[in-house]
Amino acid sequence: MVTASELRPGMALRIDGTLYKVIDADYHGGQGKMGGVAHAKLRNLETGTMREWRFRSGELIEEIMPERQNLQFLYKDEQASYFMHPDTFEQVPVDNARLGRAADFLTVEMTVPVEFLDGNPIGIVFPDIVEVKVADTAPAVHSQGATNVWKEARLDNGLTIMVPPFISPGETIRVDVERSIYVERAKKK
Repeated sequence: MVTASELRPGMALRIDGTLYKVIDADYHGGQGKMGGVAHAKLRNLETGTMREWRFRSGELIEEIMPERQNLQFLYKDEQASYFMHPDTFEQVPVDNARLGRAADFLTVEMTVPVEFLDGNPIGIVFPDIVEVKVADTAPAVHSQGATNVWKEARLDNGLTIMVPPFISPGETIRVDVERSIYVERAKKK
């Protein structure tokens, strides 16, 4: 059991018999006689739907400790993404709804920790920010001064996001996975 003030992104919880994964959590301390409050954005691991919860700071919540296995991503279809155990070659399907937006950023042969609860896959542990190559966008424009103009860019994984005007095709950028937004240019190696 954890208190609501201890909630952190990535934790797995059981609330009223339903499994959830914490996507975002904020704690707001109370003032005077008002107690603190924890706000959490949770993904239902059965349906993939998002829900916002509000907990009292001292409220106890059941934390689930899933087992993690490093599996290799093979492919995905409309319903599931398929992973393979590197030693036994056993294939494990994970519903795309359980993966959330991370399913769009998986690449073939990528190894990721897959979380299991009672032998069933419940999700993956994926970085918050990933590096992705820009497949197509308008030519780069360098202008003086600060502008708030953005342009569409199609990434090599097929997603379309908004990027600043100085980004050109073929560049590698960093993207926030959960919100699918541009963060910055990737550092050159």
